[in-house]
Amino acid sequence: MTDEPTATSTRTRNRRGEGGRLREEIVAAAVDLLDEIGDESAITLRSVARRAGIAAPSIYRHFPDQPAIMLAVVQRAFVELEAQLRAGLDAAGDDPRTRLFACCHAYLRFAEEHPERYRSMFGGLWMPALHDTSVTENDVATLGDACTRLLTETLADCVTAGQSAGTDLHADAVALWLGLHGLAHQRAVTVAFPWPPDIADRIITALAHLGTG
Repeated sequence: MTDEPTATSTRTRNRRGEGGRLREEIVAAAVDLLDEIGDESAITLRSVARRAGIAAPSIYRHFPDQPAIMLAVVQRAFVELEAQLRAGLDAAGDDPRTRLFACCHAYLRFAEEHPERYRSMFGGLWMPALHDTSVTENDVATLGDACTRLLTETLADCVTAGQSAGTDLHADAVALWLGLHGLAHQRAVTVAFPWPPDIADRIITALAHLGTG
């Protein structure tokens, strides 16, 4: 890139022992760049340092390479997604079916509200070359585990309540996520399409093996 984003403000130097704060500021700067430019290539050690208002060598104390910064960005996005899913569940009451719909719609809202982060989370913008980075296979394989467990547990409650006829919980949860992901992706990349207003509910009902009532 020939023109790198500049820092938006002068950073106040951390006191001794505040390294954790600096790490969070680096990640926040990277998230801002991703949201602003929408491309992983915008997130370089130099551009993140400039946005955070620090010297580039300071980053190496916390992140050995650019993929490590991106990993932290994606991990933060999954924490945000989990929080949004839980907020949807907390507002939904006790009925398992209602809670499942709330969880799924919260997922779709996150994808719509944070498109650049969402694409990075699922490989649309970011997928590290594991042979040439500090990021490990386990780092990538465990991304989103908390969100997956939450969706699976919510679906399991529907099965227990007799509201879902599913017989393979893991497979059904994966299928449901794929359906939601496919809809989120197509909504993001399709300029104009006459989506049925209840398409999300149709997908959830079918893939979760819910009754129509």
